[in-house]
Amino acid sequence: MSIELDKIFAASPATTRGQPTQLSADPKGEQIAFASGKSIFLRSLANPSSSKQYTSHTTTTTVAKFSPSGFYVASGDISGKIRVWDAVEAVNTKGEYPIISGRITDIAWDGDSQRVIAVGDGRERFGHCITADSGNSVGEVSGHSKVINAVAIRQQRPLRAATVSDDGSMCFLHGAPFKFNSKATGLHKGFVQGTEFSSDGAWLVTVGSDKRIQVYDGKTGEPVKVVGEGVHTGSILGVSWNKDSKRFVTASADKTVRVWDVESGENVATWRVGEEGSSNPQDQQVGVVWTRGPEETIISLSLSGDLNYFVLGDDSPRTTVEGHNKSVTALAVISDSNGTRVTTGSFDGKVVTWDIGSGVGHAPKGEAHFNQVVQFASAGGKVYSVGWDDSLRIIDESTNRFSASPIKLSSQPKGISVSSDGQIGVVLNSSIAIYDSNGKLLAELPVNYTPTAIAISGSYVAVGADNNSIQIYNLNSGNLTPSEKLTNSTTAISALSFSPEGKHLAAGNSSGKIVVYTTGGNWDVATDRWSSHTARVLSIAWNKAGTHAVSGGLDTNVHVWSLAKPGSRVKAANAHKDGVYGVAFVEGDSKVVSSGGDAAVKVWNVKNLQ
Repeated sequence: MSIELDKIFAASPATTRGQPTQLSADPKGEQIAFASGKSIFLRSLANPSSSKQYTSHTTTTTVAKFSPSGFYVASGDISGKIRVWDAVEAVNTKGEYPIISGRITDIAWDGDSQRVIAVGDGRERFGHCITADSGNSVGEVSGHSKVINAVAIRQQRPLRAATVSDDGSMCFLHGAPFKFNSKATGLHKGFVQGTEFSSDGAWLVTVGSDKRIQVYDGKTGEPVKVVGEGVHTGSILGVSWNKDSKRFVTASADKTVRVWDVESGENVATWRVGEEGSSNPQDQQVGVVWTRGPEETIISLSLSGDLNYFVLGDDSPRTTVEGHNKSVTALAVISDSNGTRVTTGSFDGKVVTWDIGSGVGHAPKGEAHFNQVVQFASAGGKVYSVGWDDSLRIIDESTNRFSASPIKLSSQPKGISVSSDGQIGVVLNSSIAIYDSNGKLLAELPVNYTPTAIAISGSYVAVGADNNSIQIYNLNSGNLTPSEKLTNSTTAISALSFSPEGKHLAAGNSSGKIVVYTTGGNWDVATDRWSSHTARVLSIAWNKAGTHAVSGGLDTNVHVWSLAKPGSRVKAANAHKDGVYGVAFVEGDSKVVSSGGDAAVKVWNVKNLQ
């Protein structure tokens, strides 16, 4: 057997309300780079499922910027370090350099791809300039009294740089080496959130929370004019120039993306994101980049993490790429006449349904969870989900829409499973609740232990417990009758899964071991040799034939196991940073899909099952 990565449905950029999120496009306009969790993602614009993930940061990442050559990326994190790495493979690190003692907010490259300025929220200083290949100092960043939100470097000589800050000012630097030259104060009346030089170096623009767009001379840093005064009605959080230096685009918390002509100052194009009149703050625009490809595409970022693709001449987004920017904690697979889809849920309650082929995801319509999604179960054209908002919700697969109202649970759910005839089992803090396919409560059985996991197959209901045991119940018309108690585990049960025909039950525990039982009779152990995880097993799923299983653990690894040859297994090491929360076989037995703490969904090719 073997397992190898096929594609990544990349996470969405991490966002914070009221703060800009930096996006970067490569010189050819083929990829964008952004930070999410502890990773940096490089996503293809033409094919969203073609993504690369850089995982060498050890803390939460904040920004990533392509070099002008396109061969390297510089990325920063909350520890104040930046890393310079190869953009082709997204693996080889050229260097790691400490810049400041706090969060990096932005990075800029010079036109030769040799120097980097990184800025942020430091204590001794708010930024520094270094060489990309060695980390040697080639200038200093000074003049500000508060956190620097953005930095830009003029790509032509003479070299110039600009920094903008929460202190309301823009500092202009001459280089190289870069040194403070002048400071523009009193123009912006609040936080200055973004700045960028035009492609030809003739112009510099700054934008801020005061809704002001200020244009400067790119060589001298002298203020020239104000553009679009009073047009934006919310903080402007992003700005980017097109390649001919005649126009630039702004993104605002007023939910609009606007294109401006720098000479005339006219607003030549406007797009509003979200439904007209909606008060949903998730539609606020917190970042933007104008790509330099053959067809210039403007990509804006919503607070929700959605990436909106705009092209001049179109009245609405050409496409919107949705995804997660928090840990993906639940996963379910739906296969029907319309193909195979994957539904995922994350720590913040967001649910996305993905098309396996294209890698495009869309959130179901209707009211979603507003807290962590714990687990999914699917049957009969419906997906059932439970979350830490203490609710059970139902998604209609045909319409990708949540049911009108959630079903309130009596306490916090720990897991959910559904039988082939639509009986839903939910384990709660101290009880097991059974619902019909429409969410009507049939029975609730109090228990004298704390349930941790549940799986249903036919009339069997297996419930894992924190007392290291598995309680087997018989299910009959909504009623549960205790049957067997399995006590082979030495630690708490953390994941359960019946094989498709119900012949075997796989049980994973918090120490990383999986025991497989033969159902019925004495519930004999089929194998106890699936023990390669080094931390809690978080998810288990069987293939259609019931001959192999896949598991994901807190140790970040994915394992594929053989029932006939228990010692024969393959591992995808470090599949997801911070743990693998969901796994499943898709497209027969040839692929495995996984989700995890890095907010990504990945598809793996599995070959030669034996």
